[in-house]
Amino acid sequence: MSSLELFAAVLGALSVYLSVRQNIWSWPTAIVNVVVYALVFYRARLYADMGLQVIYALLSLYGWYEWLYGGEDRTALQVSRTTPELGGRLAVIGLAGAGALGLLLRGATDAALPFMDSFLSSTSLVAQWLMTRKKVENWLVWIGVDVLYVGMFTYKHLYITAVLYLVFLVLAIRGWIDWRRSLAAEVVGPVPAPSKPLQQPT
Repeated sequence: MSSLELFAAVLGALSVYLSVRQNIWSWPTAIVNVVVYALVFYRARLYADMGLQVIYALLSLYGWYEWLYGGEDRTALQVSRTTPELGGRLAVIGLAGAGALGLLLRGATDAALPFMDSFLSSTSLVAQWLMTRKKVENWLVWIGVDVLYVGMFTYKHLYITAVLYLVFLVLAIRGWIDWRRSLAAEVVGPVPAPSKPLQQPT
């Protein structure tokens, strides 16, 4: 446990909470968070996760822009669903990336858990991209990722980060519930105001 890991954990929890609330400040908070976590993962020899932070920073910049201007006519982006075709493509890309990165880390580095690290890193990127596009299914992917990360970080004695991912898991479940409600409200649309009754002529 270190003060750096604790600081990163607090920032990470704040960023995810703001994402659940669909608050635009989740993105700048996330950018600061990934810089700090890059140092944490470097010290733990989790190189895939360290490199992942660079990509997270770029995705956070992209998500920041998309949430502000990614909707119709450059309006704020609304919650939507992922099509089966897009979901299938992302699954193939994620698995292929995980396998390739795992082989690279096993052969070229002293990575502690090359294939687990690579799988979680690749899947996290898929989840993060879905979040930048406000796809409600991003929370389902995060739920699975968070469960596995708790186990990996416990094994690596990063206990603060393991507890953080338990918090992330709870927030991801909450995000799934809240974003589904938001999506349902967008489909139904605003409730029209009741019309005034016609007055009979006197």
